[in-house]
Amino acid sequence: MMFADKKLLARLDQMLEDGIRGTFSESDYDETKLSQLESKWLRYLTASKLSYQKTEQEREKLKELVSDISHQTKTPLSNILLYTQLLQEQSLDAQSRSLADEIRTQAEKLEFLIQSLVKTSRLEAGTFQLSPCESDIDSMIRSAIAQVAPKADSRQIQIDYTPERYTASFDSKWTQEALFNILDNAVKYSPECTRITVSVKAFEMFVCISVADQGIGISEEELPRIFGRFYRGQNVREQNGVGIGLYLSRRIIEEQGGYITAESSPGQGSVFKVFLPG
Repeated sequence: MMFADKKLLARLDQMLEDGIRGTFSESDYDETKLSQLESKWLRYLTASKLSYQKTEQEREKLKELVSDISHQTKTPLSNILLYTQLLQEQSLDAQSRSLADEIRTQAEKLEFLIQSLVKTSRLEAGTFQLSPCESDIDSMIRSAIAQVAPKADSRQIQIDYTPERYTASFDSKWTQEALFNILDNAVKYSPECTRITVSVKAFEMFVCISVADQGIGISEEELPRIFGRFYRGQNVREQNGVGIGLYLSRRIIEEQGGYITAESSPGQGSVFKVFLPG
């Protein structure tokens, strides 16, 4: 009896191992010769394999759809922005110029929304690969700050950063985007003539990039939800935005083995910390 039990466990273990490795095939097993338990295990693994195949097919369809959306909208939006720019260069009365400016603003919002949705879809569908490698943090931070600097300057917001020579494992392009989203929010939701402080600190297993602002802050009730997709706080509904930036940042950092934390209270500003594997 013990010998039979060992053989049964060995066969069940082999079936499970095949399922884990993705090499499981129902044709390798003759159901008429299997025990009741083995038959149930066979049906379960067969259903799991079919489910996995269906998921992969749906992911491929989503990848094609995302690519199609990106391609089909890129040219019309570019043309709208180009024609609007040409219109703005003409001699217009005050009302016409105001309308042309509004067309450009709304077109830029639409372009940003589509780009954000495409990035989110690709991230969730696993259709792009992050390539973390040992890289210099300072140059990545400087690039992110440079991106947000024009908006900060227009609102007289000073960004303080003391360069630190640390390295960590991250994908430079996508991590820069994640940091830019955090910096952009800090500028967007801070009063004019305030200060944003960027600093870096190394720990045993992670390197932490801290972004501290003097903005409107976030309530304790809302803080756990700010990284949710499309979530926007009650006190920022009037501001431009779609609630994707922080969601993307979190996903990008977590996909690389890191994480993000946030500390804040209303009227006291916020501190976002990005932890990258050291």
